[in-house]
Amino acid sequence: MKSIPIVAIVGRPNVGKSSLFNRLVGRRESIVSHVSGTTRDRIMAETTWYEFRMMLVDTGGLDVFPDEDIWKQVKYQIDVAIEDADVIMMVVDSFDGVTDADKDVANVLRRSDKPVVLVANKCDNDARNSMVGEFHQLGLSDPIAASAYHNFGIDEIMSRVSDSLPNEVIEDDSDVDVKIAVLGRTNVGKSSLVNSITKQQRSIVSDIPGTTRDSLDTLIEMDDWTISLVDTAGIRRRGKIEPGIEHFSVLRAMRSINRSDVVILMLDTSELAMNQDTHIAQYILDSFKGVVVNVNKWDLSRGLGISKDEALKHVMHQFRFISYAPICFTNSLSSEGVPALLKKTLEVFDERNKTVPRYELRRIVMNAIAEHPPATSGRKGLKIFSVKQDQTSPPSFTFYVNSPELVHFSYQRYLENAIRKKFAFSGSPLRLRFRHLDSRK
Repeated sequence: MKSIPIVAIVGRPNVGKSSLFNRLVGRRESIVSHVSGTTRDRIMAETTWYEFRMMLVDTGGLDVFPDEDIWKQVKYQIDVAIEDADVIMMVVDSFDGVTDADKDVANVLRRSDKPVVLVANKCDNDARNSMVGEFHQLGLSDPIAASAYHNFGIDEIMSRVSDSLPNEVIEDDSDVDVKIAVLGRTNVGKSSLVNSITKQQRSIVSDIPGTTRDSLDTLIEMDDWTISLVDTAGIRRRGKIEPGIEHFSVLRAMRSINRSDVVILMLDTSELAMNQDTHIAQYILDSFKGVVVNVNKWDLSRGLGISKDEALKHVMHQFRFISYAPICFTNSLSSEGVPALLKKTLEVFDERNKTVPRYELRRIVMNAIAEHPPATSGRKGLKIFSVKQDQTSPPSFTFYVNSPELVHFSYQRYLENAIRKKFAFSGSPLRLRFRHLDSRK
């Protein structure tokens, strides 16, 4: 399994960090999906540049804190980026020239061991292009003249970034059957759950280094399974923390998601599903990982007057975009429900790696099409000729059609539901691709 390198975009406010982030992500095919019903205020996205994969992180959300000193915010943002990023992209404004704040940022970056790509943004005319040389005084890499708005300089930026990327770290997981990440906000009982699992199994093989700094994964054996419990950082609530921690705690959680096969998303009975929980669920979906939603501290339900049916209804509504995810209830301190949770998690892993018979798949899909044909667009309508499963982990299906651009999102969801109705794939997202018939080999 490979660890994806992190590229953080930093700089003082209003230099165009978010605009550059959007341009870099949107220019190449991103693995980020667009699912209705969730808040899309993400600040990171996995993207590719030719053969290079990377996670881009936008720190632009740290810009606006009118009651605080701007440099304090920027300094904190840079410190965390230095800690977690593999490559740092510093953005400056060619119109403003070199400012004292730019010098402060550069001073911090020069003292780090991280490679820095310097981007002089807003080079929208020849006059501003001629001023780019001024940024050499920052003592970083040669500045790149760019304009996120006009899509200028993007190739050079990404080439420079790709040259600076470390080799993807390949973990030695040959002895591991399944990797399980336990995610959730702080104080929802993640550590208690891990402790309950490890004490229960009483066969802790070893603590193995993870890719996140200072983390250890716990390797256990259960029945015929060798399981790695992936270490994760807690996702803190907004408003309860210093600016920037929220963004980068999510980044650390993303690393854990990328390293896992199945994610246990932990909720607290006293709060159930909150906005931050749905954000994390969306990241799990975007990464095409298996997921089990776990409502922990269920022993509090009686005092709170919450029935299991009420809790299920609320959680299912909040996580309607991952309606395929099973929901479990535990009290990790007493281990109540923990064996059932672990069993369900392993079942999701099996579902994620399941292969279905091609003839049966074709029959189910063609029957679904006959019952509900796709809508026509003018004189041209979508025609689906065949379908095959071409991958597991996650289960991936390729549909051969006359015109992929005619596939509407709603009809794609209809086909996915038809497949799930027959084959379940409980807890696992499905990847559906639509290709022109001529591309079939």
